[in-house]
Amino acid sequence: MSQTQPDVIRDIMSRDCYRVSPDTSITTLARGLTRHRLPGAPVVDTNDRLVGFISEQDVIGQILDSVYHDGEAPLVEELMRSDVLCVTPGQSIIDLAQQMLGAKPKNYPVVEQEQLVGIVTRRDILTALLETRRR
Repeated sequence: MSQTQPDVIRDIMSRDCYRVSPDTSITTLARGLTRHRLPGAPVVDTNDRLVGFISEQDVIGQILDSVYHDGEAPLVEELMRSDVLCVTPGQSIIDLAQQMLGAKPKNYPVVEQEQLVGIVTRRDILTALLETRRR
């Protein structure tokens, strides 16, 4: 690849990504996901360390239940997944594209020294692959 082409995750990741804390309410999370048009969000602690991930799919049932039963929605920590597939900024775009053939997440948190530094999506990878093909 030439130097003008993206070849690692750092080149294509979004650095300013929507994130939530474990004590965020599911209702607040759902509003944030819809406002930002995201399928999920990383969950971080007060030091921005990745502690989990939560998706629209994880919360739809809870929101549905709170609508019909007029109940209080739980907190993110009650529904988040703590076993998160993540990548590093220096990981190859090609390697992640190959990983995506088996793994199904739509978003991958980008972590460096245990801290969330960004997010990369399937769309980011597809765009980078198309750019590489075009050249």
